[in-house]
Amino acid sequence: MKIAILSRNKNLYSTARLVEAAQKRGHECVVLDHLKCYVGMSKGVTTIHYNGQDVSDIDAIVPRIGASVTFYGTAIVRHFEMMGVFSANESQAITRSRDKLRSMQILARAGIGMPITGFARTANDVGDLIQMVGGTPLVIKLLEGTQGIGVVLAETKKAAESVIEAFYGLEVNILVQEFIKESKGSDIRAFVVDGKIVGAMKRTAKEGEFRSNLHRGGSAALIKLSKDERQTALNAAKCLGLTVCGVDMLQSSRGPLVMEVNSSPGLEGIEKATGEDIASKIIEHMEKRLLTRGNKTKDKIGV
Repeated sequence: MKIAILSRNKNLYSTARLVEAAQKRGHECVVLDHLKCYVGMSKGVTTIHYNGQDVSDIDAIVPRIGASVTFYGTAIVRHFEMMGVFSANESQAITRSRDKLRSMQILARAGIGMPITGFARTANDVGDLIQMVGGTPLVIKLLEGTQGIGVVLAETKKAAESVIEAFYGLEVNILVQEFIKESKGSDIRAFVVDGKIVGAMKRTAKEGEFRSNLHRGGSAALIKLSKDERQTALNAAKCLGLTVCGVDMLQSSRGPLVMEVNSSPGLEGIEKATGEDIASKIIEHMEKRLLTRGNKTKDKIGV
């Protein structure tokens, strides 16, 4: 089959590994910068062009959509879907997961363990909002943040009030979350492909930092998940409608707590920590799904 990796940089580790895995399995593979794709539509006709060429001959796509271009990127994914092209993750699921508030609301409804989370848009009730999540210390997150950017730890009530009010003054949306002190600057990423855990790593923040993101200097090591951690990761992926994702969890005294479900998880950290060929597992999943396309079920999540 002909597979397109939707990525803005063909030299990124994750993109290069997916191309390598696809070609090793005998597929034609191209990298398309989704921001350079453009679409046409008329009655009963949909087309996609890239660099002046019609790319409607694609059989399947792997979206690697950056958080800053979610709207345009998912529009391109959706257009491919309308043309009958299989996508490793559906456009609706990507959009759902990228909205931190929406995804946390869905996780809460499904009974998934998560840090106590608050959301507000006025400074009038900051004190009550802080109490709602268990007081300080607490974590403040920009809804549009990624890779640990826009995440602040407020250790005192006064600091929390100042930071929250400052964000409101800038007219940006934030989440306020309970700080899980027993996690000790570490978290777990479980990599899910087609309803199975294909790899898991524990990420630990560098000294003096509470964010464990590898992009912020954190380290990663192989970890064996508990039964609860495995089930929580699988449930989180399912309730957001994601087939390929990274589920980030904190270990707490009340069990695993989901922080985020990433629809475009990086492959470098997980492959190096686990020694697993995750890229090939994604391509294998796509092969199987293309053979059973008639059995595809409609997204029933509803939000």
